[in-house]
Amino acid sequence: MTRYLFPCLVLAWCFHGLVHATELGTRDTHFTINGKRTFLLGVSYYAALGASTPQVQKDLNDMQRDGFNWIRVWGNWGAFGTNISAVKTDGTLREPFFGRLQSLIAECDKRGMIVDVTLARENGAKEPPGMPSLEAHSRAVVTLIEGLRRHRNWYLDLANERNIRDKRHVSQEDLRIMRDLAKGLDEKRLITASHSSDDEDLIRHVEPYLNAVRLDFIATHRNRSKGSSQETAVATVMYHKKLSEMNLKIPLHYQEPFRRGYEDWEPSKSEFLTDLKGAIDGGAAGWCFHNGSQRRNPDQFPRRSFDLRDKRLYDQLDSVEQEVVKAVKAIVTKE
Repeated sequence: MTRYLFPCLVLAWCFHGLVHATELGTRDTHFTINGKRTFLLGVSYYAALGASTPQVQKDLNDMQRDGFNWIRVWGNWGAFGTNISAVKTDGTLREPFFGRLQSLIAECDKRGMIVDVTLARENGAKEPPGMPSLEAHSRAVVTLIEGLRRHRNWYLDLANERNIRDKRHVSQEDLRIMRDLAKGLDEKRLITASHSSDDEDLIRHVEPYLNAVRLDFIATHRNRSKGSSQETAVATVMYHKKLSEMNLKIPLHYQEPFRRGYEDWEPSKSEFLTDLKGAIDGGAAGWCFHNGSQRRNPDQFPRRSFDLRDKRLYDQLDSVEQEVVKAVKAIVTKE
């Protein structure tokens, strides 16, 4: 009997791990978590790899209390004189930050939370240097897929705002090559690439994103002008109409909406909540509470998710944002 005990214990341990694993999927126009249709309510948490473990734990506790079930973290992020990228400019892994990314995803896996891992040819702060070639970018994709394979609670954004015609730009052909590379390594991994534009431009890109690049879902960054929250529901319906014309069903993810600190217009609590409600009413699959640095302030404080070295995210939110994070759960619960 004894010789059978150890293999049985190993199987039991493996089964236990599988039972408690968090798996992201899609079903028609929605996301699923462990097979159950779930609206992804998220938080921008870009510089998480620069935060201490206690800070991250406290932020995740507060996020879950407030109903958030996903975070957006960058695989190559640097700002304000620091480089916390999990991959080098040649795409190979970079410690200790790759290990921190692994630990963060594992912690979110235990909590039932989803992680967006985003790559960029260049980030908005233009530091540190991005991945200037398809070869380096592809190697970063391989590094992430292979190093994080065991967890099913994360998806990959191949290229942040890839359509913008500056150093962020990544061609559709490059996207297709990297998407196919990722799927060859991990067929079930969900893959997207984020798009920044007005609503009509996104609609024009839907067909090539789905038929040529073959993304698993659309991740869009809508315009950040005052009044845009009033247009979200209509824009979402317009997107679904385009899909219907193509006889396709695929999730639309509002990955990076407007935020405070970006320009003169400072969105109010009601504008954040109207945007979220419009996304839900229109049939979107997810929405993010976006946040970042106060660009017009000296040293851009508070920097929020853009710099988490000294203060955790929740301790950097202003009074309006504190009201927003406490109000979103009730809106999603009504879905």
